[in-house]
Amino acid sequence: MGWLWAIIVGFVLGLIAKAILPGKQHSPLWLTTVFGIIGAVLGNWLATQFGINETKGIDWGRHALQVAAAVVIVGLGDALYKMVRGNRRTA
Repeated sequence: MGWLWAIIVGFVLGLIAKAILPGKQHSPLWLTTVFGIIGAVLGNWLATQFGINETKGIDWGRHALQVAAAVVIVGLGDALYKMVRGNRRTA
């Protein structure tokens, strides 16, 4: 169940990050989900480092760090995807 939850959270974080970033992102949905999962893991790690990973109630600080990390990862990942894929046209 943990992996399914990670995929769902990664999907949602990836979509939120795509909505925050200006312009059009070219990475496919599955890759955006992977970037969102990486952002969630990185955000959780940062929250642990700052000592705000476990609080009473909703962990707003942890969630904010997850979104911020997902925005950075999706932005960098999309730039890398465009660089690797180039300007290929599909028929």
